Amino acid sequence: MDFLLEYYTWILIFHIMAMMSWMAMLFYQPRLFVYHTEHKNKKEFVEVVKIQEDKMYRVIGFPAKIATVLSGILMLILRPDLLQGDGWMHAKIFFVVLLMVYSFSLEYFRKRLEEEKYPKSGNFFRAYNEVPTVLSLLIVGYVITKTFSIAFTLITLVVGAYIIYKVLNQKQKDAK
Repeated sequence: MDFLLEYYTWILIFHIMAMMSWMAMLFYQPRLFVYHTEHKNKKEFVEVVKIQEDKMYRVIGFPAKIATVLSGILMLILRPDLLQGDGWMHAKIFFVVLLMVYSFSLEYFRKRLEEEKYPKSGNFFRAYNEVPTVLSLLIVGYVITKTFSIAFTLITLVVGAYIIYKVLNQKQKDAK
C-alpha cells in the first residue's frame, strides 16, 4: 500500500468531493420530506417528489456515502498517524458514524413516505434537517483545527439543540 501514499492528496480530494455529494443529499432529502408531507393531498406533486427522493438517496447519497467512507478508511490505512494526538480524528469518526445513522434514517423515512405512511410532520423534517449541519460543523471544526475541544463540541451541540428545538416548535405551516 505504500505506493498509494504518493496519491494521498488525490485520495483526499476524492474524499472531500464524495463528502460534498453525500452532504448535498443529507441537506436536501429532509426538505423533500417537508414538501411531501405538507402537500400529501396533491397526488401528482407527491409522485414527482417521490421520484426526487428516491434518486436523491439511491443515485447520489448512498454511493457518495460509500465513497466517503471507503476513501476515509484508505486515508487512515495510508496515514495511521492521523489517529495520534488529542483525539480529534476519533471525534470526527464518531460524528461521521452518527451522520451514517442519520443517512440510514432518511432512507427509512423515504420508504415510509413512499408507502404513503406519514410518520412525522413537516416541522419535524424541518428540525431534522438541522442535524447534518450540526454534525458537519463539528466534523469540519475538528479537521481544520486538528484538535478536539470539549468547549467547541458542547457549545456546538447546545446551540444546535436549541435551533432544532425552535424549529420543531414553530407554528405548523398550512399546505396550500
